[in-house]
Amino acid sequence: MDQDVDDRAAASLAAAARSLRAGLERSLALGHALARAGPRLEEIQAALPALEAAVRPIRAPMAELAAAGPHIDRAVGPAAAVLKVFDAVHGLEPPLLQGGGGGGAGDLPGYLAVLGRLEEALGFLSNNCGLAAQWLADIVEYLGDHDLADPRFLAEVGVALDGLRNKPSGHLDGGLLAAALDMLEAEFRRLLADHSAPLAINNTSTSTAKSRVPAAAVRKLSLILDRLLANGRQDRSISLYVDARGNVVSSSLRDLGLDYLRNPADDAQALGPGVELWGRQLEFVVRRLLESERQLCGKVFGQHKSDASACFTEVAARASVLDFLSFGRAAADAKKDPIKLMRLLEVFDSLNKLRLDFNRLFGGKACADIQCQTRDLVKLLVDGAVEIFEELLVQVELQRQMPPPSDGGVLRLVTFIVEYCNRLLSEKYRPVLAQVLAIHRSWRKEVFTDKMLAAAVLNIVKALEANFNVWSRSYGNKTLSYIFMMNTRWHLFKHVKGTKLAELLGDVWIRDHEQFKDYYITMFMRDSWGALSPLLNREGLILFSKGRATAKDLVKQRLKTFNARFSEMFHEQSAWIIPDKDLRRETCDHVMQAIVPPYRSYMQNYGPLVEQDVSASKYVKYTVDGLEKMLGALFVPRPKRSGSFQIGHSNGKISSAMTGLYRSASTVK
Repeated sequence: MDQDVDDRAAASLAAAARSLRAGLERSLALGHALARAGPRLEEIQAALPALEAAVRPIRAPMAELAAAGPHIDRAVGPAAAVLKVFDAVHGLEPPLLQGGGGGGAGDLPGYLAVLGRLEEALGFLSNNCGLAAQWLADIVEYLGDHDLADPRFLAEVGVALDGLRNKPSGHLDGGLLAAALDMLEAEFRRLLADHSAPLAINNTSTSTAKSRVPAAAVRKLSLILDRLLANGRQDRSISLYVDARGNVVSSSLRDLGLDYLRNPADDAQALGPGVELWGRQLEFVVRRLLESERQLCGKVFGQHKSDASACFTEVAARASVLDFLSFGRAAADAKKDPIKLMRLLEVFDSLNKLRLDFNRLFGGKACADIQCQTRDLVKLLVDGAVEIFEELLVQVELQRQMPPPSDGGVLRLVTFIVEYCNRLLSEKYRPVLAQVLAIHRSWRKEVFTDKMLAAAVLNIVKALEANFNVWSRSYGNKTLSYIFMMNTRWHLFKHVKGTKLAELLGDVWIRDHEQFKDYYITMFMRDSWGALSPLLNREGLILFSKGRATAKDLVKQRLKTFNARFSEMFHEQSAWIIPDKDLRRETCDHVMQAIVPPYRSYMQNYGPLVEQDVSASKYVKYTVDGLEKMLGALFVPRPKRSGSFQIGHSNGKISSAMTGLYRSASTVK
C-alpha cells in the first residue's frame, strides 16, 4: 500500500516535472515570440498616426467634406485641361522633328501649320499652367488648414506644385519649339544660298531693277522669317540674311573694279574718266543692285519694316556706297582748276539724278551716316562750283598784265575761254550749273534766274575782249598788233559761230567779228606790204627820156631799196604766225597780190637794164617764182608746247601754271 502511495507520489512528481518543463518551454517560446513581435509592434505604433490621419476625413464633419468637393473640382478641371494640352504637345514631335523634309522644305505651309499649333499650345500652357498649379496649391492649403488630408502627403504635393510654378515657360515643351526653329533657320539659310547668285553685269544699263529671286522662294523666306521673328530669333535671322545678300552685293561689284574709288587722282583733268565711270557705276549700284535688294528686303520682311530697314542698311554697306561718296569728296577736294568745275558739276549731276533714289533707299534712321555724308558732299560740290565759276571773270581780268605773244598768234587763253564757255552753255552742263547757282543763292535767301548765268558768261567774254585791246596796245610794232588782233578776232569768230555762245552773243556780234578780219587785213597791208610796191614806181623811167644810163641807175637804186625793205619785212614777219590755215592763205594771197604783180611788171619792163650788168646780182636778188614761194611760206606756225589753265588767287599773284595760257596757239588749223 505504501508502495502504491510512493508510486503515485512519484508519478505525480514526474507529471509535475513534465508540466513544469512544458510550461517553461512555453514560456521560452512566448519570450521568443514577444522578442520577435517587438519591431512589428513598433511599426504598428509608428503607422498609427498615419492611419489616424487617413481616417481623419472619415472622422471630419460631413459639412466640411462636402464644402471641399467643389473647390477640388474647380482646381482639377483646369489641371486636367493643361495635362491634355501637354499630351497634344508631345503628339506634335514626330511631324516637327521628322516630317516635312527638314524644316518644311517639302511642305512648308503644312510644317508652319503644325508649328502654329505648337506655338498655340505653348501659349496656352504659358498662360494657364501656372494658374492651374496655383489653384491646386490653394486646394492643398485648404485641405491642410481643415485637416482633411494627410499633412505629409499635402507637403509632397506642395513641393511638386512649387516646382511646376517656378519652371520657365520656355521649357514646358522639352525644347521642341527650339528644335523646330533651328530647322526653320536651316531652311531659311538654304533658300538664301540657293538664290544668291551674283547679278550678271553685262552692261550698266539702269532702266529697271528686277528681283533675281523667284516669287515662290520669296514667299517661303517671308513665311519662315515671320515665325523666326515672332519667336525671338531677330538677331540670328537678320545676320543670316545680311551675310547671304551682302555676299551677293559684294560678288556683284567685284567685277566692276572699284579700286579707283580708294585711290583717286588729285588732278581735275586726270579725274575726268574716273568721274564718268563713277557716275555710271553709282547709278548701276543704286538703281539696279540696291533697288532690287531693297525690294527683296521689303518683300521678305513684310510688315517688319524697322527690321527691314536695319537689314537693308547692313546690306547696302557691302555696296561700297560710302566709298562712292568718298570718291565724290576727293573730286571736291582736288586741286583748284577751271576743269575742276566740270568735274564738280558732273559729280553733282550724278547725285542729283539719284536724289529720289537716295531718299527712298537711305531715308531711314539706320542710314544716317550715308545721309550725312551725302549732304556734306552736295554742299562741298555747290560751294566749290560757285567759287570757281565766280572766280573765272577775275582770273580773265588778271591776265591783262601778261605780255601778248611775240609772234602775234592766238593766246591759249582765248581758245580755252571759248571752249570753256561753250561747254558751260552745253546741254550737259548749263542746266546743272544753273541749278547749282540757284541752290547756292537760295542758301543765302537770294533769287536766281537763268539770265544771271547768261550775264555772267557774257561778262567773261567782254573781259576777254577788253584784254585783246590792252594786249594789242602793248605791242611796239603796230603792224604786229594788227596780226594779233586779226588772229584773235577771227579765231574768236570762227570758234564761236554756230555754238551756244553765239546764240548768247547774238547775230550782231557775229557779223561784227566776221568783218574784223577784213578790217585788220586792210590795216596790215596798208602799213606793211602795201607800202612796199610803191618803191617800184616808174617815175623818171620813161625809156630813154633822159638817157639809158640815167634810167639804169634809177632802176638799180629802186631795186636796191625794194630788196632791202623786202628783206627787212620778210625777216621780221617770218617770226609771226597766223594759226588758221584759211586766214593764213588769204593773208598771203593779199601780200602776193600786192607784191608779185608789180614786181613782175617792173622786172619785165626794166629788168633788162640791169640783168646784163656785171653787178646784176646785187640788184636782182629775187625771181618772181622765188618771191611767190617766199611770201607763200609766211606766217606758218612752229610747234610749241601748250600750257594748262589753273585758277590762281585774285590777289594779283598768278601761278606759273596759268602763264601757259598766254602762249600762242600752235596747232595748224
